[in-house]
Amino acid sequence: MSLAVGTAQIEVRDLTMAFGDRVVQHGITFSVEPGQIFVVMGDSGCGKSTLMRHMVGLNPPAAGEVFYAGQPLWGGGEQERVRLQMRLGVLFQYAALFSSMTLEENVSLPLVQQGIRGPDAREVAQLKLALVGLAGFEEHYPSEVSGGMKKRAGLARAMALDPEILYFDEPSAGLDPLSSRRLDDLILELRDSLGTTVVLVTHELASIFELGDEAIFLDGERKTMTAHGTPRQLAESADPKVRAFLCRGRL
Repeated sequence: MSLAVGTAQIEVRDLTMAFGDRVVQHGITFSVEPGQIFVVMGDSGCGKSTLMRHMVGLNPPAAGEVFYAGQPLWGGGEQERVRLQMRLGVLFQYAALFSSMTLEENVSLPLVQQGIRGPDAREVAQLKLALVGLAGFEEHYPSEVSGGMKKRAGLARAMALDPEILYFDEPSAGLDPLSSRRLDDLILELRDSLGTTVVLVTHELASIFELGDEAIFLDGERKTMTAHGTPRQLAESADPKVRAFLCRGRL
């Protein structure tokens, strides 16, 4: 997706998310620039992961639209949506690896689905595993590696098709502090070395302040976005709920 001058890489415009009559969030509007690490934050159950699912094309919005380089994700038809989804990589919570497949087979799966098989798929999978520090673990099964290694394998799979944008859903969930820090360092390294745009769904303060260029806060009670800015700007927000979220444990 080539970008016109002044065009945001991602734009969410007046998005409403709902399940039947139950509105999860409404009036969500923001944009993400190329190369940013953009954080979606808020208390548990506020709709962070639901927003990500809308942004990657898994759940249709009740209203509003998501644009990639000016192209609508939902309003352009299924064929266009699939084309745009090809440029996205997603690391779901707990990595979502297939337990019956080796790490190499897990990473190869998106390639096989695109008709890339045999030695070509293995070569790419091995390269992606090496990129996340898992060279030598290609034949291991998910049950044979640590939680942090599973997350890195999930990241390798998300990167299999060389996406321009990576989505992370609570990447530190279930990890010890050291593994969480290593994963944060890897996300920064990928952004800096590959120029990848990152959308990070998290409530972890260390990740928010270490990684985030910009952030939004989703309020589960008001069911809308109540703050937008850099994490440090939001830590001084006039909204006491946003300020308390970002200053917890620091007071």
